[in-house]
Amino acid sequence: MYTGVLDLPWWGYIAYTLILTHITIAGVTIYLHRHSAHRALDLHPIPAHFFRFWLWLTTGMLTKHWTAIHRKHHAKCETVDDPHSPQIFGIRKVLLQGAELYRKEGRNQETLDRYGYGTPDDWLERNIYCHDRWGISVMLVTNVILLGPIGITVFAVQMLWIPFLAAGVINGIGHYWGYRNFQPADASTNIIPWGILIGGEELHNNHHAYATSAKLSNRWYEFDIGWLYIRILETLGLAHVKKIAPKLVLDNSKTICDLATLQAVLTHRYEVIAKYATSLRQTCAGELQALKGAGVDMGKLKRWLRIDKAALPAAELEQREAAIRRSNTLATVYTMRDELAQVWQRSTASKEQLVKQLEDWCHRAEASGIDALQKFSRQLRCYAA
Repeated sequence: MYTGVLDLPWWGYIAYTLILTHITIAGVTIYLHRHSAHRALDLHPIPAHFFRFWLWLTTGMLTKHWTAIHRKHHAKCETVDDPHSPQIFGIRKVLLQGAELYRKEGRNQETLDRYGYGTPDDWLERNIYCHDRWGISVMLVTNVILLGPIGITVFAVQMLWIPFLAAGVINGIGHYWGYRNFQPADASTNIIPWGILIGGEELHNNHHAYATSAKLSNRWYEFDIGWLYIRILETLGLAHVKKIAPKLVLDNSKTICDLATLQAVLTHRYEVIAKYATSLRQTCAGELQALKGAGVDMGKLKRWLRIDKAALPAAELEQREAAIRRSNTLATVYTMRDELAQVWQRSTASKEQLVKQLEDWCHRAEASGIDALQKFSRQLRCYAA
């Protein structure tokens, strides 16, 4: 019986499969996601075309299709126009049928025309890479030649790897379960703090907070293996990083809000609202406990502290208003949270007007009599960039 060119021990087949699938994951996160969709880095033509060729072999995906669908996801996140939101389609459908949702949206020419700009449109793309079955057929034959019949099993794993981990896990669980460093209006989460198996894409909440950052890790304990590969490519002159997430800077000598404070709040708005929710968590704990006997959903009360009022469904908004009427402290906390968010939502106001609004917010926070709110206000004035 033919055993293939490579006569490997049992663990060798596992290693071979993991290496090939990991290269595919690297191609998705570095080339398709960070380079093509978000322009967070520029890739030298050598790695750019290698990843393009490799993804044709292992997934059959077109750069334009993936890029357009992902950009639309960011533009329409968690709405009925989002191509793959578990908040709309349900977690089961996105997790198990994520690839089908991708293919469906890939047939939407309006999506491709509107969001697929700046992607390859050369002879190879129009005449070779557009034939998705050609690439994966070459991969199948190559696996069988190298490994023998077991190459078919390896090929099957390759074909399931991206549809399940990227289209299913990241788009599904990454908008359904996990922890959040930041509080963007969407439901994005970091699945785990160590982004290795899916190339760093596990840090999905960080990505939605700073979508144009080439680095997805943000906290000291987080690890983004895709960023490690990018740094290696940059050292070799094969990549140029254009942007990473800025760090919040504090100037403890400041006592009033100024233009630097405003700029910091606007730049780090998702981190600011996350810090607000964390700072007020203990203050709300006693109030929440008192309301528990009144049949108020504790989980929803915490969620309302993190989500913009305008983003709440009508039924939840009514529940929120009914709940905070029972507590002056909660009413103050939620109202101040909504008013803080208005600073970056008022697009028609001048910078001077926004600085004044921010300083007025701090005055009212300090006059609230709520210790945690007063401390947060004093720290907010120290934001410098």
